[in-house]
Amino acid sequence: MPQYAAIIYASDVDPTRPEAVDMMKDYDEFGAGAAAVIRGGAALYPTATATTVRVTGGKGGDIVTSDGPYAETKEALTGFYLLECADLDEAVKVAAQIPGAWDGAIEVRPVVDFGR
Repeated sequence: MPQYAAIIYASDVDPTRPEAVDMMKDYDEFGAGAAAVIRGGAALYPTATATTVRVTGGKGGDIVTSDGPYAETKEALTGFYLLECADLDEAVKVAAQIPGAWDGAIEVRPVVDFGR
């Protein structure tokens, strides 16, 4: 059965902070309701904790890092789920139930199966 990444773009909130308790309850409810198709996932710390890595000159070149996200956006990449669904239509229906869709966006993308 195909797998889909449900990539969450929402407000840049630290899910470990006490003020995120209500939000996390919504995610717990989603997780319980969609447990049959969830194969993995994770919440991410806020973008302020990100480090962007580039290699100048291609393979073997100089490693250059910068603090913060790759791109500044209104909504931040806050987490993802790996869903195993019959098709894109089912994946979209599941993604619409993710709390991040209520005030942000969920990008649903098929995952390449390399057969490993």
